[in-house]
Amino acid sequence: MPLPAPQPRRQVNTRETRFRCFLRDDGLWDVEGELLDTKDELFTIRNARSWQPGEPIHHMLIRATIDSDKVVREISVSMEAYPHGICPQAMAHMQRMVGCTMAGGWRKAIEQHLGKAQGCTHIRELLFNMATAAFQGMERARAEAAPDEVPAYLGTCTAWDVAGPVVAREFPLLYRPRA
Repeated sequence: MPLPAPQPRRQVNTRETRFRCFLRDDGLWDVEGELLDTKDELFTIRNARSWQPGEPIHHMLIRATIDSDKVVREISVSMEAYPHGICPQAMAHMQRMVGCTMAGGWRKAIEQHLGKAQGCTHIRELLFNMATAAFQGMERARAEAAPDEVPAYLGTCTAWDVAGPVVAREFPLLYRPRA
């Protein structure tokens, strides 16, 4: 369903994010995130430089290798475009996330290890959402390997409400109608 028609406006900024999850041959998982920011008009940072319309101001990529328990084993970051010469210094701090788990407490770990001036706002934004990408990819593999297990996503949104029609159809034995 499309959004309602907006008031007259002009586009000034575009942020694109993309996440992918891969199962590796060694049984580990690679979760990748990418962020791309562009402006639709000439953009200038005071006392710095200017970017032409469509020229990337931020283009950042991150790959976290995790195990089946979602523990980060390795992390790689690339800043292809960034607005300030100092920005790439934030990449070294990313190694602090090795050993953290993309599950409960993930956002807290990101803030603890990379919060404020310790890291990069844009990389943190990618990291926050990488856990969801990991969950999506790993859940499908889990469902194929153990189809009789209760899916972790039941009860987490309107569609997967255990009293709702989707659960009634997809998991009738787990359906729990409201009294």
